[in-house]
Amino acid sequence: MRRLNILFVESDPHTQEKMQNALGEGFSVHCVRSVAEAKACLQALQPDILISEVVVDKEDGLDLCRYVRSTPALSHLPIMLLTSLTTLQDKVAGFDAGTDDYVVKPFDAHHLRARIRLLARIKRLERRIHA
Repeated sequence: MRRLNILFVESDPHTQEKMQNALGEGFSVHCVRSVAEAKACLQALQPDILISEVVVDKEDGLDLCRYVRSTPALSHLPIMLLTSLTTLQDKVAGFDAGTDDYVVKPFDAHHLRARIRLLARIKRLERRIHA
C-alpha cells in the first residue's frame, strides 16, 4: 500500500515536529505554517488528506476548510481539524465549515493514525460509489 500524502497546516514548529514523529514511516507529511501557504500547496501536492489547526497564527483554519469545499478540484479532499479548541461550539463550527473529522490536542499518535486511515478508507469508498 502506498504512503498517504498529508498536508499539515500548523504555525507551531513543535507541533509540526510532533506530527512528523507521530506519522513518520507510514505517511508522507508536508508541513506548512500558514493558510496562504496551504492554499498554494494544495494544487501542487495533491494531498490525500488535509490536516489543519483552526488557529494558524493570525489566520483561520475554518476559512481553509471553506475554501477547499468551495473549490471543485479540491472539494472531495478529506479534512481533519487537529486543534486545541475543545468546546462543542468549536466542534460544530468546524463541521459547519466542512471538516470531516475533529481531533483535540494533545493527540495520541495511535489514535491519530487510526483516524487518518479511517478518512482514507472513506475516500476510497466514495470514489468507488462515484466511479
